[in-house]
Amino acid sequence: MKAGFWIAPEGEASAVAVNPIEPAPTIPKRAPFLGTPAAEDLIPRCARTAALLPELASALAAQRAGARGKLFDITDTGADDRKLISEALGEGEVGGVAALPGGVTAQIAESVFAGLWRVRFTDGEGRLVGDYLEIGAIPEAVREAARAASPDLLIGAPPEGAMNVMPVLAEIRERMAAWKPGTPAHVINFSLFPMTPEDMAFLQATLGEGPVRLVSRGYGNCRAVATAARGVWSVQYTNTMDDVVLDTLEIGDVPAVVLAADEDFADSSIRLRDIEDAYFR
Repeated sequence: MKAGFWIAPEGEASAVAVNPIEPAPTIPKRAPFLGTPAAEDLIPRCARTAALLPELASALAAQRAGARGKLFDITDTGADDRKLISEALGEGEVGGVAALPGGVTAQIAESVFAGLWRVRFTDGEGRLVGDYLEIGAIPEAVREAARAASPDLLIGAPPEGAMNVMPVLAEIRERMAAWKPGTPAHVINFSLFPMTPEDMAFLQATLGEGPVRLVSRGYGNCRAVATAARGVWSVQYTNTMDDVVLDTLEIGDVPAVVLAADEDFADSSIRLRDIEDAYFR
Protein backbone atom coordinates (compact mmCIF):
# COMPACT_ATOMS: atom_id res chain seq x y z
CA MET A 1 0.00 0.00 0.00
CA LYS A 2 1.43 3.36 -1.00
CA ALA A 3 2.43 5.95 1.56
CA GLY A 4 -0.06 8.76 1.45
CA PHE A 5 -2.96 6.47 0.55
CA TRP A 6 -5.21 8.48 2.88
CA ILE A 7 -5.63 11.15 0.18
CA ALA A 8 -9.21 10.88 -1.06
CA PRO A 9 -9.58 9.18 -4.45
CA GLU A 10 -11.03 11.19 -7.29
CA GLY A 11 -14.68 11.87 -6.61
CA GLU A 12 -14.37 11.42 -2.84
CA ALA A 13 -13.06 14.86 -1.90
CA SER A 14 -16.47 16.16 -0.82
CA ALA A 15 -17.70 16.19 2.77
CA VAL A 16 -18.17 12.75 4.32
CA ALA A 17 -20.50 11.65 7.08
CA VAL A 18 -18.76 9.80 9.89
CA ASN A 19 -19.95 8.25 13.11
CA PRO A 20 -18.87 9.97 16.33
CA ILE A 21 -15.43 8.75 17.39
CA GLU A 22 -13.97 8.85 20.87
CA PRO A 23 -10.62 10.30 21.96
CA ALA A 24 -7.76 7.94 22.65
CA PRO A 25 -7.82 6.45 26.16
CA THR A 26 -5.46 7.65 28.85
CA ILE A 27 -1.94 6.47 28.08
CA PRO A 28 -0.61 4.31 30.94
CA LYS A 29 2.93 4.79 32.19
CA ARG A 30 5.21 1.98 31.04
CA ALA A 31 8.36 0.77 32.73
CA PRO A 32 11.56 1.51 30.76
CA PHE A 33 12.41 -1.32 28.37
CA LEU A 34 15.76 -0.35 26.90
CA GLY A 35 18.60 -1.46 29.14
CA THR A 36 16.71 -4.49 30.44
CA PRO A 37 17.83 -8.09 29.74
CA ALA A 38 14.83 -8.50 27.44
CA ALA A 39 15.96 -5.52 25.36
CA GLU A 40 19.56 -6.74 25.26
CA ASP A 41 18.29 -10.03 23.88
CA LEU A 42 16.01 -8.38 21.31
CA ILE A 43 18.30 -5.68 19.89
CA PRO A 44 20.76 -8.01 18.09
CA ARG A 45 17.83 -9.51 16.14
CA CYS A 46 16.53 -6.11 14.98
CA ALA A 47 18.83 -4.76 12.29
CA ARG A 48 15.91 -2.85 10.74
CA THR A 49 15.39 -0.85 13.95
CA ALA A 50 19.10 -0.13 14.35
CA ALA A 51 19.22 1.24 10.79
CA LEU A 52 15.95 3.17 11.18
CA LEU A 53 16.82 5.20 14.27
CA PRO A 54 19.59 7.32 12.67
CA GLU A 55 17.33 7.93 9.66
CA LEU A 56 14.62 9.20 11.98
CA ALA A 57 17.09 11.40 13.88
CA SER A 58 18.37 12.97 10.65
CA ALA A 59 14.84 13.56 9.38
CA LEU A 60 13.88 15.20 12.69
CA ALA A 61 16.89 17.52 12.50
CA ALA A 62 15.88 18.63 9.00
CA GLN A 63 12.14 18.98 9.65
CA ARG A 64 10.37 22.33 10.03
CA ALA A 65 6.90 22.89 11.41
CA GLY A 66 5.50 24.42 8.23
CA ALA A 67 6.86 21.72 5.91
CA ARG A 68 5.17 18.54 4.80
CA GLY A 69 6.17 15.58 6.91
CA LYS A 70 8.21 12.51 6.02
CA LEU A 71 6.89 8.96 6.19
CA PHE A 72 8.64 5.71 7.14
CA ASP A 73 6.62 2.62 6.23
CA ILE A 74 6.88 -0.17 8.82
CA THR A 75 3.77 -2.07 7.74
CA ASP A 76 5.71 -5.15 6.61
CA THR A 77 8.43 -4.93 9.27
CA GLY A 78 8.93 -8.10 11.32
CA ALA A 79 7.30 -8.61 14.69
CA ASP A 80 10.54 -8.28 16.68
CA ASP A 81 11.45 -5.00 15.00
CA ARG A 82 7.96 -3.58 15.47
CA LYS A 83 8.05 -4.46 19.16
CA LEU A 84 11.45 -2.84 19.58
CA ILE A 85 10.38 0.26 17.62
CA SER A 86 7.35 0.61 19.88
CA GLU A 87 9.44 0.25 23.03
CA ALA A 88 12.22 2.57 21.86
CA LEU A 89 9.88 5.35 20.75
CA GLY A 90 7.29 5.02 23.52
CA GLU A 91 4.08 7.07 23.65
CA GLY A 92 4.02 10.81 24.19
CA GLU A 93 1.52 13.51 25.02
CA VAL A 94 -0.80 13.63 21.98
CA GLY A 95 -3.05 10.89 20.64
CA GLY A 96 -6.35 10.45 18.87
CA VAL A 97 -8.22 9.24 15.82
CA ALA A 98 -9.16 10.57 12.39
CA ALA A 99 -11.92 9.14 10.19
CA LEU A 100 -10.95 9.26 6.51
CA PRO A 101 -12.94 8.93 3.28
CA GLY A 102 -13.42 5.34 2.19
CA GLY A 103 -13.99 3.97 5.70
CA VAL A 104 -10.33 4.11 6.79
CA THR A 105 -9.52 5.19 10.36
CA ALA A 106 -6.13 6.57 11.38
CA GLN A 107 -5.07 5.85 14.97
CA ILE A 108 -2.52 8.47 15.95
CA ALA A 109 -0.01 8.46 18.79
CA GLU A 110 2.88 10.82 19.28
CA SER A 111 6.08 9.14 20.47
CA VAL A 112 8.09 10.43 23.43
CA PHE A 113 10.06 12.32 20.78
CA ALA A 114 7.81 15.27 19.95
CA GLY A 115 7.18 15.55 16.22
CA LEU A 116 7.67 11.80 15.64
CA TRP A 117 4.33 10.00 15.31
CA ARG A 118 3.05 6.44 14.96
CA VAL A 119 0.04 6.25 12.63
CA ARG A 120 -1.86 3.00 12.17
CA PHE A 121 -4.56 2.76 9.50
CA THR A 122 -7.43 0.30 9.79
CA ASP A 123 -10.25 -0.45 7.37
CA GLY A 124 -13.97 -0.56 8.10
CA GLU A 125 -13.63 -4.04 9.58
CA GLY A 126 -10.80 -3.06 11.91
CA ARG A 127 -8.03 -4.75 9.90
CA LEU A 128 -4.62 -3.09 9.85
CA VAL A 129 -3.91 -1.76 6.36
CA GLY A 130 -0.96 0.53 7.05
CA ASP A 131 1.55 1.24 9.82
CA TYR A 132 3.79 4.30 9.53
CA LEU A 133 6.16 6.46 11.45
CA GLU A 134 5.71 10.08 10.43
CA ILE A 135 7.79 13.16 11.19
CA GLY A 136 5.92 16.45 11.07
CA ALA A 137 3.95 18.98 13.07
CA ILE A 138 0.92 16.68 12.90
CA PRO A 139 0.28 13.56 10.78
CA GLU A 140 -1.01 14.43 7.33
CA ALA A 141 -3.97 12.11 7.91
CA VAL A 142 -5.33 14.63 10.43
CA ARG A 143 -5.29 17.46 7.89
CA GLU A 144 -6.78 15.27 5.15
CA ALA A 145 -9.61 14.14 7.41
CA ALA A 146 -10.30 17.71 8.55
CA ARG A 147 -10.43 18.95 4.95
CA ALA A 148 -13.17 16.41 4.19
CA ALA A 149 -15.58 18.33 6.43
CA SER A 150 -18.19 20.63 4.91
CA PRO A 151 -16.88 23.97 3.57
CA ASP A 152 -20.20 25.68 4.32
CA LEU A 153 -22.31 26.17 7.42
CA LEU A 154 -26.08 25.86 7.17
CA ILE A 155 -27.85 27.86 9.88
CA GLY A 156 -31.49 27.21 10.71
CA ALA A 157 -33.99 29.19 12.75
CA PRO A 158 -32.96 29.82 16.36
CA PRO A 159 -34.71 27.89 19.14
CA GLU A 160 -36.69 29.44 21.95
CA GLY A 161 -34.40 30.68 24.71
CA ALA A 162 -31.56 31.53 22.32
CA MET A 163 -29.60 34.63 23.24
CA ASN A 164 -26.24 34.91 21.44
CA VAL A 165 -25.97 31.84 19.23
CA MET A 166 -27.02 33.50 15.96
CA PRO A 167 -24.31 36.19 15.94
CA VAL A 168 -21.79 33.56 17.00
CA LEU A 169 -22.77 31.32 14.08
CA ALA A 170 -22.63 34.28 11.70
CA GLU A 171 -19.12 35.05 12.98
CA ILE A 172 -18.06 31.44 12.50
CA ARG A 173 -19.35 31.32 8.93
CA GLU A 174 -17.65 34.63 8.10
CA ARG A 175 -14.33 33.44 9.53
CA MET A 176 -14.60 30.10 7.72
CA ALA A 177 -14.96 31.91 4.41
CA ALA A 178 -12.12 34.34 5.13
CA TRP A 179 -9.50 31.95 6.49
CA LYS A 180 -6.46 31.12 4.34
CA PRO A 181 -3.53 28.79 5.06
CA GLY A 182 -0.88 30.53 7.13
CA THR A 183 -3.21 33.01 8.82
CA PRO A 184 -3.73 32.81 12.60
CA ALA A 185 -6.74 30.98 13.96
CA HIS A 186 -9.72 33.02 15.15
CA VAL A 187 -10.69 32.05 18.71
CA ILE A 188 -14.10 32.36 20.36
CA ASN A 189 -13.83 31.96 24.14
CA PHE A 190 -17.06 30.68 25.70
CA SER A 191 -15.61 30.92 29.19
CA LEU A 192 -16.04 34.69 28.92
CA PHE A 193 -19.07 34.74 26.64
CA PRO A 194 -22.68 34.43 27.91
CA MET A 195 -24.42 31.51 26.20
CA THR A 196 -27.64 29.87 27.37
CA PRO A 197 -28.02 26.08 27.36
CA GLU A 198 -30.30 26.54 24.34
CA ASP A 199 -27.54 28.52 22.62
CA MET A 200 -24.97 25.79 23.19
CA ALA A 201 -27.28 22.97 22.14
CA PHE A 202 -28.16 24.76 18.90
CA LEU A 203 -24.50 25.62 18.26
CA GLN A 204 -23.43 21.99 18.70
CA ALA A 205 -26.26 20.72 16.51
CA THR A 206 -25.44 23.23 13.77
CA LEU A 207 -21.69 22.51 13.75
CA GLY A 208 -22.17 18.74 13.97
CA GLU A 209 -19.76 15.87 14.67
CA GLY A 210 -16.48 16.02 12.80
CA PRO A 211 -13.89 13.45 11.68
CA VAL A 212 -11.00 14.16 14.09
CA ARG A 213 -10.60 13.87 17.86
CA LEU A 214 -7.25 14.58 19.52
CA VAL A 215 -6.13 14.68 23.14
CA SER A 216 -3.06 16.49 24.45
CA ARG A 217 -1.65 16.01 27.93
CA GLY A 218 1.28 18.41 27.62
CA TYR A 219 0.24 21.29 29.88
CA GLY A 220 -2.86 19.93 31.56
CA ASN A 221 -5.42 18.02 29.54
CA CYS A 222 -6.79 19.43 26.29
CA ARG A 223 -9.28 18.04 23.77
CA ALA A 224 -9.17 19.30 20.19
CA VAL A 225 -12.22 18.02 18.29
CA ALA A 226 -13.01 18.85 14.67
CA THR A 227 -16.62 19.74 13.96
CA ALA A 228 -18.43 18.88 10.73
CA ALA A 229 -17.72 22.45 9.56
CA ARG A 230 -14.35 22.67 7.84
CA GLY A 231 -11.71 24.45 9.91
CA VAL A 232 -13.90 24.77 13.03
CA TRP A 233 -12.49 23.05 16.11
CA SER A 234 -13.76 22.71 19.65
CA VAL A 235 -10.76 23.15 21.97
CA GLN A 236 -11.39 22.46 25.65
CA TYR A 237 -8.94 22.49 28.53
CA THR A 238 -9.84 20.41 31.57
CA ASN A 239 -8.52 19.97 35.10
CA THR A 240 -7.65 16.72 36.88
CA MET A 241 -11.36 16.15 37.59
CA ASP A 242 -12.12 16.50 33.85
CA ASP A 243 -14.03 19.74 34.49
CA VAL A 244 -13.77 22.19 31.59
CA VAL A 245 -11.76 25.23 32.68
CA LEU A 246 -11.41 26.84 29.24
CA ASP A 247 -13.94 26.29 26.47
CA THR A 248 -13.19 27.69 23.01
CA LEU A 249 -13.85 27.37 19.31
CA GLU A 250 -10.95 27.84 16.90
CA ILE A 251 -11.53 28.64 13.24
CA GLY A 252 -8.44 27.90 11.20
CA ASP A 253 -5.85 25.17 10.84
CA VAL A 254 -5.28 22.26 13.23
CA PRO A 255 -5.06 23.83 16.73
CA ALA A 256 -1.54 24.76 17.82
CA VAL A 257 -1.91 22.89 21.13
CA VAL A 258 -1.45 19.55 19.34
CA LEU A 259 1.25 20.63 16.87
CA ALA A 260 4.99 20.03 17.18
CA ALA A 261 7.19 23.12 16.80
CA ASP A 262 10.64 23.65 15.28
CA GLU A 263 12.35 23.42 18.67
CA ASP A 264 10.61 20.08 19.27
CA PHE A 265 12.19 18.55 16.16
CA ALA A 266 15.66 19.72 17.12
CA ASP A 267 15.35 18.45 20.70
CA SER A 268 13.86 15.12 19.61
CA SER A 269 16.68 14.57 17.11
CA ILE A 270 19.31 15.03 19.83
CA ARG A 271 17.52 12.75 22.29
CA LEU A 272 16.96 10.04 19.68
CA ARG A 273 20.66 10.05 18.77
CA ASP A 274 21.45 9.64 22.47
CA ILE A 275 19.21 6.55 22.56
CA GLU A 276 20.90 5.18 19.45
CA ASP A 277 24.39 5.73 20.89
CA ALA A 278 23.51 4.24 24.26
CA TYR A 279 21.71 1.07 23.16
CA PHE A 280 22.23 0.35 19.45
CA ARG A 281 26.00 0.69 18.93
